Amino acid sequence: MPSLSASLPLSRRRFLKRATSFALGGVGIPTLIPALARAAGPAAPSNRLGLGLIGAGPQGTGVMRRMLTEEGARVLAVCDVKPERREQARQVVNQHYGNQDCVAYHYFDDMLARRDIDAVIVATPDHWHVLIGLAAVKAGKDLYLEKPLGCNVAEGQALRAAVRESGRIFQFGTQQRSSAYFRRACEMVRNGRIGRLQHINVWCIGSPPGGSTETVPIPAGFDYDRWLGPAPVRPHWKDLCSNEGAAKTWWFNADFCLGFMSGWGVHPMDIAYWGAPDLMGGPLEVRGTGAIPTSGACNTATRWAVDFKAASGVTLNFQGLPIAINAASAIKEARLWPEKYGRTTDHGTAFEGTDGWVHVDRSHVASHPAELVKEDASAYRVRLPHSDYHTRNFLEAVRSRQPAIAGIEDAFQSDTLCQISDVAVRTGRKLTWDPRAERFAGDDEANRRLAPRAMRSPWRI
Repeated sequence: MPSLSASLPLSRRRFLKRATSFALGGVGIPTLIPALARAAGPAAPSNRLGLGLIGAGPQGTGVMRRMLTEEGARVLAVCDVKPERREQARQVVNQHYGNQDCVAYHYFDDMLARRDIDAVIVATPDHWHVLIGLAAVKAGKDLYLEKPLGCNVAEGQALRAAVRESGRIFQFGTQQRSSAYFRRACEMVRNGRIGRLQHINVWCIGSPPGGSTETVPIPAGFDYDRWLGPAPVRPHWKDLCSNEGAAKTWWFNADFCLGFMSGWGVHPMDIAYWGAPDLMGGPLEVRGTGAIPTSGACNTATRWAVDFKAASGVTLNFQGLPIAINAASAIKEARLWPEKYGRTTDHGTAFEGTDGWVHVDRSHVASHPAELVKEDASAYRVRLPHSDYHTRNFLEAVRSRQPAIAGIEDAFQSDTLCQISDVAVRTGRKLTWDPRAERFAGDDEANRRLAPRAMRSPWRI
């Protein structure tokens, strides 16, 4: 099995080409076990897990800040193609540790070549997730990857194969799995506390329309070509690469992502899958409708309604609600749910069974009958993995070499539910997903939407 040191003399371009375009069958991937994983008790300063951040926007910096609080880890480096973002992140690290040791990188492959970095956080725009994830795994790094996985099912398959083959630890940024509310709701469902499961409602906010297509100068120092990476070349539009919330129109442009259908929707959809993994136990019928803008920078679904029917007979309705992003507008659209579940916010998952229901969001879990949610869960036959802190769970998994709570297998399935929702909306017809073949049955056009997108050279899966 090749060692990581064999890759160090390579030029940046050659290293990146090797890291992102390897064939997934029959190629050895380095499996380097960090010293911390073998240590017992508190880690000495020289024996801490070395971490790097790739993508220093608000989400990545937020995850990094949580890693900074962990005694057994040390953030060593940050990377971003925007000089102000990488410098701000570097200063956050240095101020926390009271030194100037953190190194800021322009190119992620330079960071990945460092042997003292054991794991990386990847929080770039979505179209970079899998390419950088593959490069990180190839370089022998464990991986905390922000959601969603990528822009199509094939990208998710490639990353899953690489993680499986390498034995790297993978944590998906679906942090709801580290919440007692969501764990409790899913355990109630899995233990039959609402009777036989019949239906699941899943909802989140939809993508906004509009977005400027005005071409503006590229800010000094910003490597816009590198930011585009595998995506098609386009003019530098105003707000396209912004870090400011919904103003960043790449969040809602199909060259870079699926919009909030996967960027937000994967959170409540992941809880639906956690509570009802049999959704992917056999052929899954899916039909969707939605609204997709045809003008402006934003061209991902602003609203959608996707209906699933599993082989078990369980049905699922996935709603994207039209927004000016706030909870009040979402509540108005979900007209039936506030009365049924007592309250709703702009996201949620509700399981309905023959004997009752359980509804959960990030600040609340409720049930009918009401006393179900007050039960002592210690007597349940099915208990789900316990995590109260998502980033700490990742670091514990790196130490123990045991799977993290949001590992690659579940990440792929939850992400796939969002991917096939997008395909159903865009084709506008009934489809049947075969979870074993990981294809739609008898629909070549729909299957083409699962395939890797064309990428600019030298990038490829």
